[in-house]
Amino acid sequence: MAELVGWREWVRLPDLGIDRIKVKVDTGARISALHACRLTSVLVDGEEWVEFVLHPLPDNTLVEVACRAPVKAHRVVRNSGGREETRVVIETTVQLGDHTWPIELTLTDRENMALRMLLGRTAIRNRFYVDPGRAFVLTPADSGSQPGRRQRLRRASTKTH
Repeated sequence: MAELVGWREWVRLPDLGIDRIKVKVDTGARISALHACRLTSVLVDGEEWVEFVLHPLPDNTLVEVACRAPVKAHRVVRNSGGREETRVVIETTVQLGDHTWPIELTLTDRENMALRMLLGRTAIRNRFYVDPGRAFVLTPADSGSQPGRRQRLRRASTKTH
């Protein structure tokens, strides 16, 4: 039975050591995409793997997670600007609320994007319905907040100019 999710949610990527990352649930994207920088191809027992760095928090390049995964494929994908690019594809486990399942992820530079991961329609098909007017239906909005971040935002919003 499919469950309702919002257009933004928090997920875990346990195979990659990601405890939480905010995602955009994007029915316009066929395949899911994850922010990755400093991609390096390595051979492990004759098999291609990729090593990369992820900045899971927007606007914070000081927090880095080093990841490593076997390469499933290289695919041509049309990016948000409409240009075709070849991306590395990996398969990993995603956890959203009480649901855990394997998904394919393309790796791309999303440094300038507000959300570091897109959860595409292939990953959510037959699992979730998306309410585009709601966010954080299955996960609390603050489940990934940085300590003190809400305070800093509140102080900044009360300043007079």
